[in-house]
This record gives sequence, structure tokens and C-alpha cells, in this order.
Amino acid sequence: MHPVVAAVTARVTERSAAGRAAYLRRVEQATDRAPARHRLACANLAHGFAAAEPDGKAALRGRVKPNVAIVTSYNDMLSAHQPFGTYPPVLKKAVVRAGGVAQVAGGVPAMCDGITQGRDGMQLSLYSRDVIAMSTAIALSHDMFDSALMLGVCDKIVPGLLIGALSFGHLPTVFVPAGPMASGLPNGEKARVRQLYAEGKVGREELLEAEAASYHSAGTCTFYGTANSNQLIMEVLGLHLPGSSFVNPGTPLREALTRAAAARSVQITRQGGEPTPIAKIVDEKAVVNACVALLASGGSTNHTLHLVAIARAAGITLTWDDLADLSAVVPLLARVYPNGAADVNHFHAAGGIAFLVHTLLRAGMLHEDVWTIAGRGLRHYTTEPVLRGTAETGDLTWEEGPKASLDLDVLRPADDPFQATGGLEVLHGPLGTAVVKTSAVKPEHRVVTAPAMVFDDQSDLLRAFDDGLLDGRDLVAVVRYQGPAANGMPELHKLTPALGVLQDRGQRVAVVTDGRMSGASGKVPAAIHVTPEAALGGPLSRVRDGDLVTVDAERGVLTVRTHDGADLASREPTGRAPEGEEWAGTGRELFAAFRATVGPADAGASVFPAYDAPAEPRPLTSEVPDAQPV
Repeated sequence: MHPVVAAVTARVTERSAAGRAAYLRRVEQATDRAPARHRLACANLAHGFAAAEPDGKAALRGRVKPNVAIVTSYNDMLSAHQPFGTYPPVLKKAVVRAGGVAQVAGGVPAMCDGITQGRDGMQLSLYSRDVIAMSTAIALSHDMFDSALMLGVCDKIVPGLLIGALSFGHLPTVFVPAGPMASGLPNGEKARVRQLYAEGKVGREELLEAEAASYHSAGTCTFYGTANSNQLIMEVLGLHLPGSSFVNPGTPLREALTRAAAARSVQITRQGGEPTPIAKIVDEKAVVNACVALLASGGSTNHTLHLVAIARAAGITLTWDDLADLSAVVPLLARVYPNGAADVNHFHAAGGIAFLVHTLLRAGMLHEDVWTIAGRGLRHYTTEPVLRGTAETGDLTWEEGPKASLDLDVLRPADDPFQATGGLEVLHGPLGTAVVKTSAVKPEHRVVTAPAMVFDDQSDLLRAFDDGLLDGRDLVAVVRYQGPAANGMPELHKLTPALGVLQDRGQRVAVVTDGRMSGASGKVPAAIHVTPEAALGGPLSRVRDGDLVTVDAERGVLTVRTHDGADLASREPTGRAPEGEEWAGTGRELFAAFRATVGPADAGASVFPAYDAPAEPRPLTSEVPDAQPV
């Protein structure tokens, strides 16, 4: 193992000892060698199989066959989840063939940040992850099940399903992907049209035509945002079948993999002979593997929240500093939009996850000695599925994947990376702690010192852009009161085209925010997820127009020098988060309890209690080490 990867793993393991032990005790107490449903009283059990077909009733009355829960995020509005509509009958049939029985245990909500971007609904997006986790728990709470199949793809859905599944750590759990849509309009061209629209050079019809040509069919969006980062992470965690993440919907191989996932959910039960509960898979080594894969692929910054929350659901305490230390040594091996011109289909064709795992294992960056749904050892994930014949009757096998990249412009080996470090940096300083995604930011833009322009709402920044108030000046846009306790930590990706225009004009531009910018963020340096957040009295609440802010993604520094020489901590906060009736509408009033109890960003921005308390916030100070002049 690489010494830093080994050291971070040891540190996470030591820090997590008490929480992990408590978690595993709960798992052991819930484990039963007989089918779980036979702990139920007769009346309870009768309710559980009342609606089943005759064969299913007979199987559920018996004491032999495992019962597999299907938890689905299906809806037919969202392209990524629309394919799941046909999955339950296919999964049930495949489970029966494998010697089990299956029931749809429940559904979870699935919302799309792409639709709610810049809208009030986006303020529910991050909270939806924890709602999904709770919905998963409700689905599994009937104690009818010996295994689970999780159907989800995008943004908060997969992390929510996983957090919920980890509460039932004794259950073997297989995640079933749906795959990305075929490549449409190149992502770079889509971004170009968006920027032209922001400049007023094309109209709404041209913009809509470009967007519709990019997002054009069933399947996941093809850029490497949170949805596709989810898929890669689930595979490297060992919760997908090898090579299944980026197979397009509606293909024979996709259907064969879906059937195989159902069969595997039976085989890894106690009754199936290969008991592999999810608690056995998601351990400290697996969590570090997920972090390494995220960094090496230049994945979504949203996972600095999700991985922390997922780890805590398994009794493991992961910190942003762990991610930063890994990022300092993990090489960036992929260039997928917004970090390059390719999309995930190109990444998959270039060697995809099989090659990425192969080269990271060779470099000592991944732990091989882990459990997966495919068996012991991460080397299972250097293989690729091959189908000979039809999806239903053909022969699905796994063969060794490529040992060299098939396109060095998209995917590189660990000894010849795009850059020597990962695509993530953690910033510290008197403004708090933040995350910046550097993989898409050119080196010449990674250090910006400029006067602050302060906004309490993203619409105010966009209005200032439209009015020409941002023209011809260097600036750090401080967009505050966007944290989890303020308004649910919405994505602010709608700011990217406007700020990209300013950067292209030669202005020095950066963003500092306690909100999110998502995996779709691109070329403008953005210090995001700032904690402590402004709504809880964090330093951003005291920043004023004209204060000199430095975003230094090279040294990991986020500093401020007040324009009037005052000590930052001595200032009174200005601005505020919405309150009272301002929350009415779009269901936001229903989430007051979440806003009141949600934890800080660096603890996963979750409403669920952690096994340990988050670190104390750094003291406020206006001292600026090595500050650069304007």
C-alpha cells in the first residue's frame, strides 16, 4: 500500500473504533440464521404475504427460501430512474430462478437537481437524501427480508439508499444501476451555448434546443456529476456487480446484468451459502477505497458530504482532512466533463472502472483485501461482463478488463496521470473550512485574491451580472446563507455560466459560499460548503463588500483582510437566512425540523446523530498569512 493511503486508513480505523464496534454489535444482534420472517407472529406474517401470488405465498410460509426486498426510486419523469419501471418483474423472476422469493418492499422519492436548479425546490434537495434513508428504513422495517436490492442512480438517491441500508447492516444488499443515456450533444458544446445565453447572444429557443439534445433519452445524464460519481463509487465499494455501472439502458447486456444482480442477492444470503451482509462490505478500507476512486476520477464535490454521512451510518468517522491527505497523493487519472471533453460513455469505452481499479491497485492506492458482493477481493472489479446470446438465455461471464487505457485523452494509468494529485482540496482559514474542486480549474485560476462582493441570494448575483455591475473588475463572489441550516444547502450551479463569462473576459473571479456547486461545477474556482455556515454565526456573516478575500487552492488557504482594518470577529453579522412565512411554498414549510437539527457540512450535513461530535470550529481572526495584493 502507498504509505499515505495506509496511514489514512489506520487513522480512520483508530478514530472509529468505538463507533464501529457499537455498530457491529447492533448488526450481530439482528443477524438470524433462519429466514427473518419467521420471527414474526402468525398474524404479522399473514399480513406480509396476503397479497402474494400462490407460489409466493407458499414460499413465504416456508422456512427455507430467502425473501429479497426490492426498494425502488422509480418514477417516469426523471430520465435516470425511468428504466426502473420494468425492473421489479424481471428481478422477481430472476430471484425465483435463483431459489428465493422477492417483494417490492417500498419506494423512495427521487428528485432532480437539474430540474430544480435555481428554484425553491432545490432547497429540499439535500434534505431528500435523509428522507430517502428514512424511507428505505421504513421499507425494510417489516422484518420480512433476508436480502435487499436497491434501485437508484442519481444525486441524493444512492447515498440515501445506502445510509438506509446500513441501518440494516445484517442484510446482504445489492445496488442495481440503470446506466447512462447514449451520448448526445457534447457537454462542451452545451456549456458553450449556456454561456452564450448568459451573455445574451442566443435566445431561449437555442438554449432549449441544446439542452434537449444533451438530455435526450432514458438513462443518467452523461457528464461526470454526482449521479455518475455515485455509480463509480458503488462499484468500487463492491455493491454493484463488476462492470455494471455504465452499461446503457435497453441493451441485452443491461438486462442480463439486472437478472444477475437479482440472482446474486440470493446467493449472498445465509440460505444461499455465501453470507455477505452489507456491514461486512462497507468497512474502513472500503470507505478509503471510495475516497481514492472519487479523487482519481475527478468526481463530484457533493461526495465530500455524502461519503462522510455514509461512513457515519456504518460507525466510521471520516473527515475532510482525510480526503485532503488522500488527494495530495492520489493521481488524477480521468478527464470526463466538466473536467474534460469526454462523457461517461467515452470513459467506459476507454477502459472505465475496470482499468481504473487495475491501475490504482498496481499503484498501491486501493485496498484489495475487501469484501464485495462478487466475493472476496477488489480484483473482481478489474473484470468486465461479457454476454454471449440473449439477455434471458445467454451466457453472462466476466473476463479480465483492459490493462492499458484505450484512450489516453480520457483515461490514464497511475504512472502517467493527468496531474499528480487528486481533484479536490480542502481550504482552511479565518473564513472557515471549505472544499474546492480543482480538477476542472486551470492552474492559472487556482489562486485568486480580490475584493469581496457579498450576496445573500444567488438571484442577486445574477441580477448584478445582468445589470453589468460585475463587469471589468476582479472579485470574489461571497454567496452566503446557503448552508444546510439556512435553506438546505442548494446547488448554485446556475452561477457557473455567468461567472465563466467574467473569467473568459480576463477578470480574476472566484466564489466563496456555504452552499453547494455540485459535480457539474467547472472552470471557475469555488470554495464551497464553507463551515461554520453564515446562518449559525459563521465568519461569512461578517464579510462585507470590499474585504480582500484570498482563495488559494494551491496552499489550501481561505483568508480575508477587512477593508476597514477591523477585526472580523468584532463585527456584527449582516444579512440573514429566510424565516417565518418566507418559507411557505414548494413544501419548504414542511422541513422546519430539518433546518433546526441538520449538522454541519463537514459532518455530512445530516439530520441523523453521529457517533462522535464534530470538531470545534476554528477561532475567528482577520490575520492573513502571506496575503497577496490586489
